Amino acid sequence: MNDPDDNGRSARLAANLARVEERIAGACAAAGRDRAEVTLIVVTKTHPVDDVRRLAALGVRQVAENRDQDAAAKAEQTADLPLTWHFVGQLQTNKARSVVRYADHVHSVDRLRLVSALSAAATARGREVGCLVQVALDAESGTQGDRGGVAPDVVPALADAVAAAPGLRLEGVMTVAPLTGAYAGQPRAAFDRLLEIASSLRESHPAATMVSAGMSQDLEEAVAAGATHVRVGTAVLGVRPGLR
Repeated sequence: MNDPDDNGRSARLAANLARVEERIAGACAAAGRDRAEVTLIVVTKTHPVDDVRRLAALGVRQVAENRDQDAAAKAEQTADLPLTWHFVGQLQTNKARSVVRYADHVHSVDRLRLVSALSAAATARGREVGCLVQVALDAESGTQGDRGGVAPDVVPALADAVAAAPGLRLEGVMTVAPLTGAYAGQPRAAFDRLLEIASSLRESHPAATMVSAGMSQDLEEAVAAGATHVRVGTAVLGVRPGLR
């Protein structure tokens, strides 16, 4: 990589990663949890592929994107690296075929049509893709949330559909701390509710153990509630450049 700022950027990323690691370790200690129970996923959205390579050189193995256009290009350009790709954004059904080419995990499954599209795409490629049901804690019963996800009462049926779909593997649940509704401004309460939903789901799907919750601003609350995966972007990569 012939980037004159490579050393400086890598050093900043290393320092940011160290601070995030301290935060996760501290949250685990405060919650009486083993640090190994929490996986850090670095969300690289809007940052260049060079940053993905720098992160990989620093030991990062779990990376995420929220737009297929960006994710597909980055995954292709870093195919030589030992990375696991997570798709964490709202996903259109017509992007399913592209996403299953590179994504090992899709965190944002929130409707039956998407389950069908992902299943068809995964089986066509001979792949098995891990799926999480996105829970919208601000959605009314039986509906979807404004930022994607389904109301808690929809989770069991959608999870059953994922578990039954060829090419898909039900892995757990995901949420984003809501900006409206009863849990607005209360990330810990929101994540506690997600853990209740996750625990209930495991009664019928014991292997669905992933709980994806918490971002740069609220990862401590997520770890305290029991999250297994935190999705951190800004705290590692800095303020994102403007969307293109």
